[in-house]
Amino acid sequence: MSKNSYLQRLLGENERIILITRQHWFILARNIIVEILLILAVFVASLLAILLLNVAAVLVIPIGFLILLLPVASLALDVAKWSNSQFVLTNRRVIQISGIFNKTTEDSSLEKVNDVKMVQSFWGRLFDYGDIEIMTASELGVNTFRRIAQPIAFKTAMLNAKEKLDRGEEYRSEDIQREDIPALIANLDLLRKQGIITEEEFNQKKKELLSRL
Repeated sequence: MSKNSYLQRLLGENERIILITRQHWFILARNIIVEILLILAVFVASLLAILLLNVAAVLVIPIGFLILLLPVASLALDVAKWSNSQFVLTNRRVIQISGIFNKTTEDSSLEKVNDVKMVQSFWGRLFDYGDIEIMTASELGVNTFRRIAQPIAFKTAMLNAKEKLDRGEEYRSEDIQREDIPALIANLDLLRKQGIITEEEFNQKKKELLSRL
C-alpha cells in the first residue's frame, strides 16, 4: 500500500487535507552524511587499490561491492524513514504519521487544541524549520513536531482551520493569507508528486493562488 492510499484511508467523511510537511531536509542530511562519506571512502579506496597498488580489479570490485552494501542499505533506510514521516493538517485534525512497514499515527483534534507554540532558532529562521508544540485537552497533553519544514505556514494554517471549525464554518481556500500562498503552492506541488492530486488540479489551484498575490 502506498503512502498516498494509506493517508487517504485515514481521512473521515468530508475531511480534506490542507497541508502536508515533513522534518526539514537538514535532518535527513545529518542522518545520511556518514553513509555518504563511507560510500565515497570505499570508492576511493578501491580506485587506489587498483591504480596504485596494482591489485586486480576482479578482486577489488566484488570486495568493494560487498563493503558498500552496509552503508547503502543504511542510507536507503534513513531516506525511507524520513520520506514516510509526515505531519498532516486537515480541516478537522493534525495527524503525525511514521513508519515504513508498520505505521504509527497520532492525531490531535482541532477542537481540543488549546494553544500552539512554535520555537525557531536562528538557523531555523534562516532555513525555515522549527518545533511546533500542540497543547490539547486530550490525554496526550502536548504533541511536539520537531524540526519540521515550513513551521510558520503550518502553525498559521492550523490556527485558521481551528478558528473556522470553532465557528462551525468550512475551511475555504479564499481565507488563505497572502503570505501563506508560496508555502501552499510548494505543498500542492508535493501533493502532485505524491499522486494525491493530478497535474491539472495542481495547475488550476496554483493559478487561483497566484491570482491572490
